[in-house]
Amino acid sequence: MAKILIAEDEPHMRLGLKDNLEFESYEVELAKDGQEALQKATRLPFDLIILDVMMPELSGFDVCKQLRKKEIDTPIIFLTAKGEEIDKVLGLELGADDYVIKPFSLRELLARVKAVLRRSTKGVSHEKIKIGQVTFDFQKYEATKHKDEVKFSYKEFEIIHHLWNQCNQIVSRDELLREVWGYETQPTTRTVDNFILKIRQKIEDNPNDPKFILTVHGAGYKLVV
Repeated sequence: MAKILIAEDEPHMRLGLKDNLEFESYEVELAKDGQEALQKATRLPFDLIILDVMMPELSGFDVCKQLRKKEIDTPIIFLTAKGEEIDKVLGLELGADDYVIKPFSLRELLARVKAVLRRSTKGVSHEKIKIGQVTFDFQKYEATKHKDEVKFSYKEFEIIHHLWNQCNQIVSRDELLREVWGYETQPTTRTVDNFILKIRQKIEDNPNDPKFILTVHGAGYKLVV
């Protein structure tokens, strides 16, 4: 049974989401503001966190940012009344997995929840792979270089995993957005470029002259091993 944390300051919305997700057989924990959400998400293990963006104490964006800084990579869905592209881009770059705009239908939210949970557990490789000097264990979401740990975020692992599955083939930015983030409305592909840059800094001997994750201009990226 998946365990979900819901952080929402509006009581009726908070309890309504709880009732409906429990009806779908999820285990649900509640937080009434951003500070409580951060405390619970830091202390307890969850399979998914649903964060309202506009909350007292800490915004959903702030909670997400602090969790990612703590290397807590639990998948996150944002709930917000904002629909501007800049907010979607910001949510992605902070490490969100999906973004639902209020008002939304219960059916839509449940579909997003199931999709995010499915993406977080599907296709986990039980073998270790090596790219350059970095060894990846996708079962444990761990990476090492010369036996020293190398920190990769959940999203960075997912990008590497998808590129590995398409090894020596061109993968477009749109495909990475669709497969890793799963957004219905695609944000700017600048987000993918920023993540690739961070990954190269950890894998490549010279990130400015990459040997493993290559840019195919006008098409996307290709992992060469």
